[in-house]
Amino acid sequence: MIYVISGTSRSGKTMMANKILEEKKIPYMSLDWLVMGFTNGIPEYGIHDKLFPDEIAKKFWSFLKGMCENMIWTDKDYVLEGEAVLPELISELTEKYPDRIRVCFVGYTDIDIEKKVEDVKRYSTGENDWLSNKNDEYISNHITNMVEHSKMIMKDCKDYNLKYFDTSKDFIPTLNRAIDYLFECQD
Repeated sequence: MIYVISGTSRSGKTMMANKILEEKKIPYMSLDWLVMGFTNGIPEYGIHDKLFPDEIAKKFWSFLKGMCENMIWTDKDYVLEGEAVLPELISELTEKYPDRIRVCFVGYTDIDIEKKVEDVKRYSTGENDWLSNKNDEYISNHITNMVEHSKMIMKDCKDYNLKYFDTSKDFIPTLNRAIDYLFECQD
């Protein structure tokens, strides 16, 4: 089974993937790593980390789709997490392989921007965190953009019959519900 966790920046995707790794022993790959591979390794493809998430997802889709189909074919459990997925695109695979891929999206549509900025700074993973050296205004603008992106994802999930979890309130319990959803009827 391929488990895809997507959504907006700072919504809990990596936390979910790490918990699944720890509890279920299913490895994960961050799509951010792949995007940075394109950014730094083959910039001529035009896929880079300075694009908005939906732009990355659209440019990245043919590669990601081929990779997912190969992963499904190999019949190994794996988690893919990252922003570089859109409901309108991944729905193609969920329809084609309903018993081999599980997908959920996470985001936040109704948050206090200032509190989220504080949380981003408090829970930063250190110097390797790309937002760790940014000022409050930069982080606030990023979070504001991600609220709008979350609203788009939430709407698209409804349109494509995919599950969306809003982490605006009850952050950790909501992430746990999303993980439970991914593994429903599979234990």
